[in-house]
Amino acid sequence: MSEKTIRVIDQRYQARPMPAPDGRLFGPLVTDQLGRRLHDLRVSVTDRCNFRCSYCMPKSVFDRDYAFLPQAALLSFEEIERLARVFLKLGTEKIRVTGGEPLLRKHLERLIEMLSQLRTPSGKAPDLTLTTNGALLKKKASMLRDAGLNRLTISLDAIDDLVFRQMNDVDFPVADVLDGLQAAREAGFETIKVNMVVQRGVNDHQILPMLEHFRHSGHILRFIEFMDVGSSNGWSMGSVLPSAEILRQIAAQHAIQPLEENYSGEVARRWVLDDGSLEFGLIASVSEPFCRDCTRARLSTDGRLYSCLFASEGWDLRGLLRHGVGDDELAASIAALWHQRSDRYSELRTEATLSLRKRKKIEMSYIGG
Repeated sequence: MSEKTIRVIDQRYQARPMPAPDGRLFGPLVTDQLGRRLHDLRVSVTDRCNFRCSYCMPKSVFDRDYAFLPQAALLSFEEIERLARVFLKLGTEKIRVTGGEPLLRKHLERLIEMLSQLRTPSGKAPDLTLTTNGALLKKKASMLRDAGLNRLTISLDAIDDLVFRQMNDVDFPVADVLDGLQAAREAGFETIKVNMVVQRGVNDHQILPMLEHFRHSGHILRFIEFMDVGSSNGWSMGSVLPSAEILRQIAAQHAIQPLEENYSGEVARRWVLDDGSLEFGLIASVSEPFCRDCTRARLSTDGRLYSCLFASEGWDLRGLLRHGVGDDELAASIAALWHQRSDRYSELRTEATLSLRKRKKIEMSYIGG
């Protein structure tokens, strides 16, 4: 790969310089303009994936000639660990490792072990979790658990094999994902969430079959509205099945009860079947935006910080890291950035701002979900 090509890839998304550090904001209670804490950090460790799901990495864009980020552009494990340590000083309590497909990053269990050793200022270990498509989980589950991973989220958009193969677009069988789930349970993971992105006319007929399959499994099933993340997934409002309709489908077949939220800012509205056989959640970021409770920052594979899933540009943390900035200055810069944050894209989108929906946004495979 030529130096010119590397430079072009590295500049695919514009990076803004971090704001000047503000030591007055340093501390675990930093909040943004809407009073939202910096509670969650999502870390993308790779922009590559072994699936080509149409709502995330369609083959029409991410084909064999697509230029992914070169190794030199990626944050090292040591750089990720250092940034995570700084975020914990600013009040972060939850770290989610994501991608792309994070299990494609070599020796990921080493990073998990490094992150699991971190502590908040009060001495508490962070809630460390990982989102994966499950394709490599059978091989990795025990290593991840031994390294200190607390929880897992598996993406699975259909239980019917034909539908699932069509959606992942690489002919990957659903049985292999289920084998990964079983391996995770055997490795000692007690709380596993299964996420299903629901698209009207594509897999909405799989809602009840997914529900039936995961009853009595001990897993938590979550239905996610199809979101307009990125600019290449062909999103339209007509493809969105509102969570209210999903709930009506389920309630027509089962008696259900609502559950209280686990914590402030939780994205899923939680329900349980009356017989206790399954907890399920609804994530309605399109039809019922929850921006005002969003406490999540996102770190891209190449070290850019995004304050919103639907952002069009990020801030350059990698540049600070590689130019020798100290931890306190780094923390003060992140605090200054968070303090000026006012993002609420989903609320604005539903106010019929078509021009906002059409702007170029960061792809989910680059920033993580």
